[in-house]
Amino acid sequence: MKKLKVIFMGTPLFSVPILKSLIENTEVILVVTSPDAYVGRKKILTPCPVKELTLKENIPVYSPANIKKDYQEIIDKKPDIIITCAYGQIIPKELIEFPRLGCINIHASLLPKYRGGAPIHHAILNNEKETGITIMYMDEGMDSGDIISKQSVKIEETDNLETLSNKLSLLGREMIIKELPLIINHKNNREKQNPDEVTYAPIIKREHEKIDFNKTARQIFNLVRALSPDPLAYFIIDDIDYKVVECNIVESKGKIGMIINVDKNSFTIMTSDKGIRITKIKPKGKNIMKVSDYFNGYNKNNFINKEVI
Repeated sequence: MKKLKVIFMGTPLFSVPILKSLIENTEVILVVTSPDAYVGRKKILTPCPVKELTLKENIPVYSPANIKKDYQEIIDKKPDIIITCAYGQIIPKELIEFPRLGCINIHASLLPKYRGGAPIHHAILNNEKETGITIMYMDEGMDSGDIISKQSVKIEETDNLETLSNKLSLLGREMIIKELPLIINHKNNREKQNPDEVTYAPIIKREHEKIDFNKTARQIFNLVRALSPDPLAYFIIDDIDYKVVECNIVESKGKIGMIINVDKNSFTIMTSDKGIRITKIKPKGKNIMKVSDYFNGYNKNNFINKEVI
């Protein structure tokens, strides 16, 4: 397998353990990733995590702005196989059909559920008890190709976007190394997806991040988990945005959208059925902090009976 010529396509931190394992076990001849992006308040031009690893490993890297138009450099490398994981662009047919062993995708859901760009977010949002990794052949559709293998993991009550992503990334790393010898020898499974079971997981947008306290406490709790540690769900008090980092559900009564309880370590906001007790926040313009630390410099009595929007 060391002589297998692989082109890897990926962008975020999720893809890094998978790329590391491919570098150790195959011949990665090129890494295709997103162009550098401006990051943070100071808008510093920054390479993505996959590119950072690629440069450390002295592997050629290619970052086309539009892969549908600029793919000849990939074809010129004559890979045996292309492996993608959270790349971020739709791969053109010419690339999908070019490698002799095909174009393989590592997707963070149990397909055909949660096709699309935010499968981990939506699994948490929808209160799923499990999710997983699917390794699949790519076709021209969105995550619609034939399934090679899939494996599930339990979603714990304590999981958020970060912890669940880490578990799935490590699982994907194990699965692709296990499947590659079978793919090379044409002994892998190949199963069509059931179109009746298809669901989608579109990218989370800014308007989805704002908490609606007319929803249930469970829905809000899941939203906070699904967006933590980034970009974080938020609400507004007195024209100040507060992002929620940690919270839990408590039995409460009161008017929906009101702060119904304040103590030195937390404050509780009423939802349509129970309370959301918030213990860690990121006030606008400040770092993430415990509510207890925030109250050291802010009179907590100002929060009592405040309306949240």
